Amino acid sequence: MFLVGIDSWLIYKRERYEREIERLRAGMTAVERRRVDAEIASSERRLQMIVELARRQAMGDKALHLSVSIDSGVMRLGREGAVLRRMPVRVGPEKWVGTAPDTVKMVAPRGTRTVEKVLGESSAWEVPAWVYADRGVAVPEDRTLVGALGPAAVLLSGGTVLYSMPTVGPLNDSSYVMPGSLQLRAEDLKAIAPNLKPGMTVYFY
Repeated sequence: MFLVGIDSWLIYKRERYEREIERLRAGMTAVERRRVDAEIASSERRLQMIVELARRQAMGDKALHLSVSIDSGVMRLGREGAVLRRMPVRVGPEKWVGTAPDTVKMVAPRGTRTVEKVLGESSAWEVPAWVYADRGVAVPEDRTLVGALGPAAVLLSGGTVLYSMPTVGPLNDSSYVMPGSLQLRAEDLKAIAPNLKPGMTVYFY
């Protein structure tokens, strides 16, 4: 949980600085500019350290685990450095969601998460209201849908979702991937689902 907290904070700080850096620098003294530049460099180094740590932990983990290379769009089911299955993934975009002032920045996960629950074809999931809003669809009174995450899905700590293409609900669109989450082929998720248990580690780097 500590790494997850640092991860979220660093990504938030980086996004905030990238968005406002030009405006801020225009009104800063030389000393202030150097201080901000040093802070940005420090945050980027720490984020790189977390990503590298997750990569190394995944390579040395003796237990069955999942690892995801965000930049490459690849998920692996592995154990002790051996890759048991390699799967392509689509990573949701980084995006502000919700209605001001209650908004949240959804970002691609980094660091470690754990499996909380594995869902099947008959499983119901309460679709967040912000998903409907993001899709430009009216929020229904009952947001709990069977199959809303496709034939197979995995809920992770921190709110990250690994899901497949559904035939119902607001995620039923091949051009859309839920921000902050990952979409996989249904056949891949269904194939690995029997091996996934609550508490299993998922590494994102």
